[in-house]
Amino acid sequence: MTDPRSAGRPTHSINPPEVWMPAHRIALAVRRPIERFLHVQAASGIALLVAAAVALIWANSPWHESYGHLWESRITLGIGRFQSVESLHFWINDILMTVFFLVVGLEIKREMTQGALADVRRAALPVAAAIGGMIVPAGIYLALNTTPVTRDGWGVPMATDIAFAVGVLTLLGSRVPAALRVLLLAVAIIDDIGAIVVIAVFYSAGFALQGLAIVVGGLILLLLLPRMGVRPGWITILPLFVIWMGLYHTGVHPTLAGVIVGLATPARSWVGREGFVNVAQEAVQDFEERMKREADDHELIAPLDRIAFARREALSPALRVQTTLHPWVGYLIMPLFAFANAGVRLEGMRFDAPGAVPVLLGVSLGLLLGKPVGIVLASWVMVRLRIGVLPAGVGWREVTLVGVVAGIGFTMAIFIAEYRQARHPHCDRRGRRHWPPLGRCHAPAGTGHAEPLRQ
Repeated sequence: MTDPRSAGRPTHSINPPEVWMPAHRIALAVRRPIERFLHVQAASGIALLVAAAVALIWANSPWHESYGHLWESRITLGIGRFQSVESLHFWINDILMTVFFLVVGLEIKREMTQGALADVRRAALPVAAAIGGMIVPAGIYLALNTTPVTRDGWGVPMATDIAFAVGVLTLLGSRVPAALRVLLLAVAIIDDIGAIVVIAVFYSAGFALQGLAIVVGGLILLLLLPRMGVRPGWITILPLFVIWMGLYHTGVHPTLAGVIVGLATPARSWVGREGFVNVAQEAVQDFEERMKREADDHELIAPLDRIAFARREALSPALRVQTTLHPWVGYLIMPLFAFANAGVRLEGMRFDAPGAVPVLLGVSLGLLLGKPVGIVLASWVMVRLRIGVLPAGVGWREVTLVGVVAGIGFTMAIFIAEYRQARHPHCDRRGRRHWPPLGRCHAPAGTGHAEPLRQ
């Protein structure tokens, strides 16, 4: 008699072959609590905030020097004479965060073609909200800082930190509608693109036109690959790298390359759901026929390859790549980014310095008050004029929440501060040792001060 408890279970052994059970039990005991934590919707946000808290505590502890030395550790990557010697801080902020922005671009692209932003009126609202969320904070800052020494920092309260904003919103879990997260992503990414434009126009020490030619070449390659029948996959790294290098040459922050590639990734599937069923059924029948005639394992590869192809192309490349990268971004890249950047040293802060209070008030009020007011006001005007509409399930309370969360300014504010320092005449505009000229200075992690780049 068949044991009813075995119904629905696979006919093969539940344990991998050649497993050593004592070691397997230990591995399961370690893995299960981790898996339970990762299945919590707010897990990535919790990891992000914990990493930021640890960085802040470490940077203000008696061992603060080790925090700065860690991120200034030099890492060499390259082959032969083509090498890059950069700090660990650089590899996190400029390389790993490109992957984060790629995932953001993929999600926005999917929503623009199939989701909440597919309608022009719905897509117009986050654009206007982002613009309002940039103009009002900058206006508040300039109203409080009228002297030439301090008014140059008007770009600092403009930008939203996508990583931290999404992490905080994730902490609210299932209480947050999916459309609200998409709205925040759209506002934040448009906001950051605006901040990058502001950096390039108003804060950059120079704009290298030769880099623009490299960007155009990367874009041509990115658009040409699908026309040649090449499906997105590992090959996409090539145009991503070219665009990244081009932006790096121009002096624009290269993480924007991730957004560009994400928005260019196809959002339509090749085989589709019904196609997957048809191809998989034919491949399974072929597999069974080959088994009946006792074919060797090599002959079974062909039908298995067809099933793998149908599985890969049943969903759009945008969704497939996003799903693959999302755990890496949520549980590794974002917490590592927070760990590397949140270590702001509070010792030595002086509020009696000339212009310190107006700057503090300008940035604080710009982010805490200007962001929500600008986003809500711009959204209200768009809806009132019937140019845009609110996403389904999102009301004015949720829009206000987006405005409040968008007031988390961190990454782009640091970039703007660094670019502003780079305009100092002591900065070495020849750039880095192995990469082409950038024309800017970088602040060592945990110091908050830019220092000249030297050959």
